[in-house]
Amino acid sequence: MTKTLIDLDDEALAEAAKLLGTSSKKDTVNAALREIVDRRRRAAAIARMREMVAEGEIDFSVIEKGASAHQATA
Repeated sequence: MTKTLIDLDDEALAEAAKLLGTSSKKDTVNAALREIVDRRRRAAAIARMREMVAEGEIDFSVIEKGASAHQATA
């Protein structure tokens, strides 16, 4: 882990801590960094899935048909 001296926006840090449920500056910054990385990865995965659907690599109608058939028998 790297130790770095940085200036932080105290109001943003307090708001982030409240939203993330963290109690220390270190935990808040680390949780915020992990969250943004996770969000960007999920957004990229969704964008790739949309491309795959548009290119015909994924056909959700098959999944929807399977779900409909399963619900009809339940």
